[in-house]
Amino acid sequence: MPFMEPGIRMLTVLVVLLLLCVLLYRRRWRRTGHAVLALTLLVFFGIGCGALPRWLSDSLQHGYEVNPSIAWAPRNAIVVLGAGTAVVEDRPLQPSFFVDGRLLRAAQLYGACKAAGKECHVVASGGDSQGHGEPEAVVYGRALRALGIPEADIALESRSMSTWQNAQFSRPILAGYAPQHIVLVTSGIHLRRSLLYFAHFGIVPQPVAGDWVNARREVAPDSWNFFLMDVSLHEYLGILRYHVYNLLGWNAPKAPPLAA
Repeated sequence: MPFMEPGIRMLTVLVVLLLLCVLLYRRRWRRTGHAVLALTLLVFFGIGCGALPRWLSDSLQHGYEVNPSIAWAPRNAIVVLGAGTAVVEDRPLQPSFFVDGRLLRAAQLYGACKAAGKECHVVASGGDSQGHGEPEAVVYGRALRALGIPEADIALESRSMSTWQNAQFSRPILAGYAPQHIVLVTSGIHLRRSLLYFAHFGIVPQPVAGDWVNARREVAPDSWNFFLMDVSLHEYLGILRYHVYNLLGWNAPKAPPLAA
């Protein structure tokens, strides 16, 4: 679930580097201290002014479309991945800010599929990873119904606590429905890792970006750029971890292709 829990905090890394600078200067290792300070400032402004997060996020999103051409089959499934929920006083939980684009895109795709005269189900995937007391999928199901999708055409995968489990637990739902074409909707920055995990479980969907993020080009460092850097690194580390776990045999065995 990108955006909600990025695994690295670059500001924390920079604070550690500054503390290291102080230690080096106190020990009179001035040349090394100068080098570490220069590196810290370079990283700080490279991230804060947008250059590094723009490079990383653009490379993650490259090649994925928001409005691709879709050849709908007689029987289709649209899988939309979760990105958290929001507590709103004493009202029912709401989809988080970061998932609104995904839900809207899924509803648009569903409408296009039905307009083409085809059968279509939407699978909302996400458990209660934040401990808010209700699975993301249930919250998203309400939102999808409010967007005009009939309850009969919505399936809820409410156990997953990670992108890996989104793929793992969506497979049996998809196998039961047996779609001839599958569309995966998530944030553009999240698609590369999601497709990797879904392929591991024998699911090869057509990717659609529910949203697209851009770094801000600023003269002064901007907090959004640090956030986007954290998210981008979280995605790259997730991809790296997948390949390392495969080499070590720690991942679950690859599943055969999902039969239509």
